Parts: sequence; structure tokens; C-alpha cells
Amino acid sequence: MHPIEVRELVKTFGNIIAVNKLTFDVHEGEVYGLLGPNGAGKTTTLKVLMGLLDPDSGTANVFGIDSTSDPIEVKKRVGYVPEEQLLYNSLTSREILEFVASVRGLDYYHSKKRVAEMARALDFTNQYDKPVVTLSQGNKQKAMLLIAMLHAPDLLILDEPFSGLDVRTSRIMKDVIQIHTERGGSVLFSTHIMEMAEGLCDRVGIIDEGILIAEGTLDELRNQSESEGATLENVFLKLTGEEEDVKKGVDALRGALDK
Repeated sequence: MHPIEVRELVKTFGNIIAVNKLTFDVHEGEVYGLLGPNGAGKTTTLKVLMGLLDPDSGTANVFGIDSTSDPIEVKKRVGYVPEEQLLYNSLTSREILEFVASVRGLDYYHSKKRVAEMARALDFTNQYDKPVVTLSQGNKQKAMLLIAMLHAPDLLILDEPFSGLDVRTSRIMKDVIQIHTERGGSVLFSTHIMEMAEGLCDRVGIIDEGILIAEGTLDELRNQSESEGATLENVFLKLTGEEEDVKKGVDALRGALDK
């Protein structure tokens, strides 16, 4: 049993097929990156795994738990950072974290100590008692990460965790992911930032229009795309059929600038 097992997952919105018979696993102790163009179905897949959306068919299991039939149990095992920063602007991060700890039934003193240690590691201590509305994008992302890790989950599911972050905060986020897996945890994250995926992921799944079109280590993806020595960005563009479109766009731009 793997931390995540997705089988023949289908999710539609009206006539739009967001996820189309998607199958993949996330193994214990690995970082798995879910890559794809905008609208490829990445966020939809993560929301189904968290029990926030019901699939039309197929299954999405987390530690053997069906996310549709028992979403509460899934949430006990997972730390989730959504793409949207869902925080109460009028509250401080401390107040939000104390509320979350109470809802989860965590020991007050233990969770308080854990949050203090994590806040210090994330360089967030000075922001802890400021209203969320006053925080920068990066500090809001740190607050979301603190909430996600408060209950010491075995699995992190992160939706575009590097979006809008400065260099320092991105590095901290990378370190958090690496430390989590070094301690036996697993991570599934979606991203459109190829450099982050290339540097962090043990394996990558590339989806396009809801379909898994390629999966494997970077070397395996290079072999699949017949792109020896290529960067993940170039492999991604070739596998998604966007390589020629990008070239045409660059050529058109070059021609326009030359006039």
C-alpha cells in the first residue's frame, strides 16, 4: 500500500473533462511532482484526493483510505496547502493556529511548542501576531505551511507551493520538503515551475487535458521523449506537444522586434 494510489480517476464539470482516467502512485518517502499546463487537471486531482471534490468514477486512496467515503480520516493523515490562501484576514496566525489545534484535538502545550519551533525555522516568529491581512504573499504561504504541518502529518499535498514566493522563502519551502521526506514522509506537489520540480522530485507525472502522458524520473522522461541531456522544461514542452508552438511564438516575437 502506497501513501497515494489513484486509479482510473475521472472528474468532469459539465461537458469539460478535467481528469480523464488518471492513474498514478506516490511511494513512501518520495517527492512526486504533478506537472501540466494551466487547466491540465492538477488542482482538481489534489482536491479529489483531499475529499473536497467527488470523482465521477475511479478511486483516490490515501494510506488505503478512500478520500470520497472517509475524507475526515484522510485529513487527519495529510497536511494540505491549497493554491488559494484560505486564511481569515482579521485574525493573526497565532489565533488561526490555536483554532486549528483545537479543532484537531491536539494537546495545547505540545502544539504550541511545535508551532514555535517551526515558526522560528521558517523565520516567521516576527509575523506570528500580525493580522493576516498585513502579511506578504510569502508570509501567508508560511502560515499555510504551519497549519498544514501542525499535526505532524505523514503526507504533504501542496498545490503550487512556490507560486509568488521570493528566493529566500522558496529555499525554505524546498528545505521543508526535503526534511519531511528524510524523516520518512511523502510529498505530492503540483507546480508549473520546472526548475523546482527538477531539483526536488524523485519522480514526475506529466498530465495534459486530464490525461497522464508521461511518468518517471527525469532520466526516464528524457528517454521517453528522446531528449538525452535535456532539462525538465524542454522534456515537458516536447511531451506536451508545445515545443513547436513555443518556437513559433519566439520566432514571431523576434520578427516583430526586428521591424
